[in-house]
Amino acid sequence: MVLDGSLISENAYFIKLREKEYKNKSIQEIITEIMSFADLFYLSARKSSCVRGGFIATNNKEFYEEIKPWLPVYEGFLTYGGMSTKEIEAMAVGLREMTDISVAGSAAEQVKYFAEKLIENGIPVVTPPGGLACHVDAMMFLPHISQSQYPAGALAAAIYIVSGVRSMERGTISMDRDKDGNEVFSDLELARLAVPRRVYTMSHIEYVVDRIHWLYRHRDLVKGLKFVEEPPVLRFFFGKLEPIDNWGEKLGEAFKKEFGAQ
Repeated sequence: MVLDGSLISENAYFIKLREKEYKNKSIQEIITEIMSFADLFYLSARKSSCVRGGFIATNNKEFYEEIKPWLPVYEGFLTYGGMSTKEIEAMAVGLREMTDISVAGSAAEQVKYFAEKLIENGIPVVTPPGGLACHVDAMMFLPHISQSQYPAGALAAAIYIVSGVRSMERGTISMDRDKDGNEVFSDLELARLAVPRRVYTMSHIEYVVDRIHWLYRHRDLVKGLKFVEEPPVLRFFFGKLEPIDNWGEKLGEAFKKEFGAQ
């Protein structure tokens, strides 16, 4: 079994909160039990220990020997994998810290607060909230935009215009077309507002809630998007889109009229 441990401490935190047989277990004990089932374990250090990089781990000598020759090709030498000594040292500290319940639960509790505040203002969000991000439901936020015009992408763009906050489209733009060039519509159209661990204050969250609430009241100004440059694969990373009927400028003008130009 291959285990992605990029948010393993947050998952352990939720297990401790939600599963009664684990309420007296420490975060470290829960993580250790989760990892005991894995043959291969990989982790993004950016999420779990707040540094660039990560690692792959295994207790299987055969797997280790198969992976080892490929490290210099794609990452770096075996002992550092392309990471600096400073980053490796910081990652080691972060891995220890993430087993502290106050650290493991920090992002999860902020995301919960974020989601609850949006819900109080009538904003459609995915519940229950998780440990990485608050997800706004774009099809409910912008029901007048068809999936062929990428509502999640339009919502992400609109949020940036009115707040300067970058969210992430998780919808049809993130899909590639099928072999015949037809759109593959996503089951969900979401704008993901990630909350990195120990980065933001409650004031940051309140600011974003205020701006999204304003946008929700003016959501009729938001229209769809269309591709002007669309590569055959990975269009989410390399494609370029533009607003239909120049709605971005109109939204910006409405925002300036109410809040001022600065």
